[in-house]
Amino acid sequence: MAAPCYLGWDFSTQKKHLVHYVGSLPLKLKVIAVDEKLRVIHEDNVNFDKDLPEFGTQGGVSVHKDRLTVTSPVLMWVKALDLILEKMKSSGFNFSRVKALSGAGQQHGSVYWKQGANSVLQNLSPDLPLHQSLQSCFSVNNSPIWMDSSTTAECSSLEKAVGGAQRLADITGSRAYERFTGNQIAKIYSLNPEAYSQTERISLVSSFAASLFLGAYAPIDYSDGSGMNLLEIYEKAWSPACLDACAPGLGKKLGHPVPSHEILGSISPYYIQRFGFNPNCKVVAFTGDNPAILVMVAYISLGTSDTLFLWIKQPKPALEGHIFCSPIDTEAYMALLCYKNGSMMREKIRDEIASGSWEEFSKALVSTTVGNEGNVGFYFDVLEIIPNAEGIHRFNKHNERVTTFPKEVEIRALIEGQFMAKWIHAEKLGYKILPTTRILATGGASHNKAILQVLSDVFSAPVYTIDTANSACLGSAYRAIHGLVAETSVSLTDVVKLAPGPKLVATPTAGVAQVYQSLLKRYMDLEEQVLKRSK
Repeated sequence: MAAPCYLGWDFSTQKKHLVHYVGSLPLKLKVIAVDEKLRVIHEDNVNFDKDLPEFGTQGGVSVHKDRLTVTSPVLMWVKALDLILEKMKSSGFNFSRVKALSGAGQQHGSVYWKQGANSVLQNLSPDLPLHQSLQSCFSVNNSPIWMDSSTTAECSSLEKAVGGAQRLADITGSRAYERFTGNQIAKIYSLNPEAYSQTERISLVSSFAASLFLGAYAPIDYSDGSGMNLLEIYEKAWSPACLDACAPGLGKKLGHPVPSHEILGSISPYYIQRFGFNPNCKVVAFTGDNPAILVMVAYISLGTSDTLFLWIKQPKPALEGHIFCSPIDTEAYMALLCYKNGSMMREKIRDEIASGSWEEFSKALVSTTVGNEGNVGFYFDVLEIIPNAEGIHRFNKHNERVTTFPKEVEIRALIEGQFMAKWIHAEKLGYKILPTTRILATGGASHNKAILQVLSDVFSAPVYTIDTANSACLGSAYRAIHGLVAETSVSLTDVVKLAPGPKLVATPTAGVAQVYQSLLKRYMDLEEQVLKRSK
């Protein structure tokens, strides 16, 4: 008998190390198979633009004329799954080995199943590809996705309905955001009530993908569901006030959310008959692409934009940043903070004062002392998210504004400032550094040891690097394994012990914690000045 394996799927349209709002898009549906020792034994992908040109997408998405509305064709995802499964079959992949599968979908995106679609899912013909059977199953053919920013009016209405932005954050983990699913649903109900009334079930991209494998509507998991402005993150249930503010009868169309490690059932007979899957193959709940990459660590993505993911036991929802339910621990939460001025700002300073050389940039950085002798800088080439400010602001050790810094001071002010900002706002959301804290760094700047040393010093934690080219796929494969044993109190941490470990690249310099303790307080006060000036 062939040894078991596990599949992890990635239905997202964004690079994990450039996560959210800024960055280039990959163009692929991806899958990874791992064996019981967590070794990758198969990888495959389908390129949305190149392999499915009939959908006319760029980066797997369609940007509409108003430049605010951004969608993806639902059937493109379905047809991509057809293609990738046929590729695997042609390559000789043995589907009968697959013991369980799970996956990730881009956060916030939504899919609208037409009345009767569940019956079609339950009775798929193994003689037809999925896209042919499902082509008439959607009441909205183009799904709103995470890049959409056309729902400002709906966001305002939702916040007003529940008592304000902070109140909405207290309930759902975030104030109202244009890309969040509840606001997208409200827009569809407002502009196309007929399509809404014809909708039998609304899925997130993650639960939609799970539905394809399950052969029935799959429930939304807690973690991805908490990126909708609809889920009460502490109660793990839909908020009646939020539902009512978005559209009538919405709770019924969403179904009941479930834990992220839930086994949803066995794989649809369609896959058994068409591809030879084992009838006992289990489908574990799919989740969002951001939650799928986490394994109980602090995770920082130093790409075009900088994104910070954190595990929190006692969250403090705020108007800035997001709190989501943990995808692997129903008693924990994850925070997400995103900064537009990441590597783009670092590269700009490198080009302006370090001759475009990272080597020269790094030499200048390590030549300066921790704390930069009290000099502090804020560097926002574009309007920043946290804080909502722009421009370059420099302060000397006396808190006096200055117009320039020497080269070495400028570089350290930039790097220290970027990481101090992340620490301050993480702490506001309830994050606490523990003796066991590890930071995983990815993205372009994670190759620069001098930058990572500053990160380690500011956060007083060791920094590791890890290859995340297919992190959502790998995370999903690990979650598939975890789903089979989660009810026996085995943690995901236990499951991934055999996985290739991250590489330690920096540890905190002795004595620096005291330097940053006072500097962080100053940075927070100066940020308030910068914010007031920007307004």
